[in-house]
Amino acid sequence: MPATELTPLEAARWAARAGLTLPEERHAAVAATAEHIHSVVAVLRELDFADLPPAGAYSAGEERRDAAV
Repeated sequence: MPATELTPLEAARWAARAGLTLPEERHAAVAATAEHIHSVVAVLRELDFADLPPAGAYSAGEERRDAAV
């Protein structure tokens, strides 16, 4: 992940590269949203999931329902 923030101009360039038309008034908002997403992903990458079983070990069919309705 880059150490510098995404600028509005770079956000517009990446949108154009993806084939999206991004109005100029949206450049700053898109850049800010992308920065927020990058910060959340950075936190998630730091989490240690070593003690959790892989997703394939979970079976939704094994749920036990013992509550009275």
